[in-house]
Amino acid sequence: FLPASMEFKDNDKEKTINSTVSISVVSQNPAEPKINVTQIDDRMARLTFKGCFDYDKAKQFKVKVKASDHGKPPLSTTEVITLNIVNKNNNAPKFKQKQYEVEAVEMTTHDDILRIAVEDKDPPNTDGWKAKYYFISGNEEEIYSLRTDPKTNECILSIVKEKNYNKNTLVNLTIGAENVEPLSICKDNKLIKDPKLLPPPDSVNVTVKMLDTNDAPVFEKYTDEVYQVEESEPGQVLYTPKVQDIDSPNVRFVMVEDPAGWMSLDEKTGKLTTIKKMDRESPFVDKDNIYRVVIAAIDDGTPPATGTCTVKIHLRDINDNTPKLVNSSMIFCDNKVIKIMVSAKDSDAEPFSGPFIFTLKDDETLKRLWKLDPAHGEEAGLVALKSLERGNYSIPLLIQDKQNMIGHETLEVEVCDCGGGGVCVRTIDPLSTNVSDAAIGIISLGLLLFLILGVIFICNRKKQKFQSFEDQGQQSLIHYNEEGMSVDCKAEPVHLGNDGTVTDGIKQSSVKKTETARDMWYDERQNTTVINSRTST
Repeated sequence: FLPASMEFKDNDKEKTINSTVSISVVSQNPAEPKINVTQIDDRMARLTFKGCFDYDKAKQFKVKVKASDHGKPPLSTTEVITLNIVNKNNNAPKFKQKQYEVEAVEMTTHDDILRIAVEDKDPPNTDGWKAKYYFISGNEEEIYSLRTDPKTNECILSIVKEKNYNKNTLVNLTIGAENVEPLSICKDNKLIKDPKLLPPPDSVNVTVKMLDTNDAPVFEKYTDEVYQVEESEPGQVLYTPKVQDIDSPNVRFVMVEDPAGWMSLDEKTGKLTTIKKMDRESPFVDKDNIYRVVIAAIDDGTPPATGTCTVKIHLRDINDNTPKLVNSSMIFCDNKVIKIMVSAKDSDAEPFSGPFIFTLKDDETLKRLWKLDPAHGEEAGLVALKSLERGNYSIPLLIQDKQNMIGHETLEVEVCDCGGGGVCVRTIDPLSTNVSDAAIGIISLGLLLFLILGVIFICNRKKQKFQSFEDQGQQSLIHYNEEGMSVDCKAEPVHLGNDGTVTDGIKQSSVKKTETARDMWYDERQNTTVINSRTST
């Protein structure tokens, strides 16, 4: 049946030949498939057909039907029915090319290495046009994926899984295509829907050339564990790695991380050897007693490739630390307590640490002032046996761990009045100032140094010199100040007479010539010897 129903009516008397109506097809265009009419009752009829409609051949049919009564003479009416054919998926997608080639690099993923186009004669953006792509062969390891571009209907080929190839490798993929809507075709006026009877889907061959790159050296274990006793003598080989490199036989080793500098690494073999004693209590060792070393293997490929390995060194503890006081100085508030608690710690782990045994050094004077109660545990109680003078006390203690290793510690205790708080209260006389002996010594030393510098300065001042010029007529000596410190003074002209008398206008003195050097003069006023220079032209 076609989705076309017809209702007819005759106004003549009912149940007479004049009101009895028959329906028939007068004509149709196109002629195939053949369309008929089936009368359901005396008022309804429907169109039927044999064969199948081909949308590509005809998108519309015109059917002329006639309704005739059985009266004499018979009367009739005709109508034209228009059938619009709806397109279904009767065209399979076809690849525009049958062979593609593409290249990709190994050990990498690619979102879009190739686009493959198809043709489909069905109306665009319908389910009969939209393509679905699938692998027929070649993707057994699921390294590749396919998806459809919703705008262009193209197939997008991608690499979604990394794979290492030992050499350049060709991968052959066969890809098929089908529509979202199942295919059905009209052949020999018969509608075919059975997939077994339909033509096979179109396919395409894609050759992917996977390019081999220089692969990094691979450690047998990316993380390995070794065990060592702390404080062992240096020179022990802790680890020798096993490395494979399928591309290069030459591998060298380098140290990447050795935060404490405890190790050396053989560049050729990768042997990890201690060069220092390893301390479990080092800040470079984590809370799980593990020291981490990272080494790398580098090949000689182009470009060089690197692989790394982390070596976890588990350090076993030994009793290499003595117990120590948590606080080496404390306040004893004699107005509040007669006992203070003294805590100890040991950097070693169980069983080389606490609880501890505390004892006072064997000193009778000390034991008359103090006692320990309790004297065993993680802390001890220091008890004053009598009222003590306020001041500072040094109390030697012996602290013993579970393995009888003894630590010698000195606790500095200040006995004082704490008032209402927890610190010593000190009263200061505002009318007096106490200066310590050290301060007095520093002040005295400074004064002495100042005096010494003053004497040296005076003694080292250069003596003033005069220069005389023998010449005819009245001559003068000019007195210049010395270099050095700035002094407010004037240069005073000094006049030299022919008789050897020096006159400066205020003071006078005699200048005498010596017999040993006629050009050397002696100034009695300044105690200065002047050498006379003569310039000849």
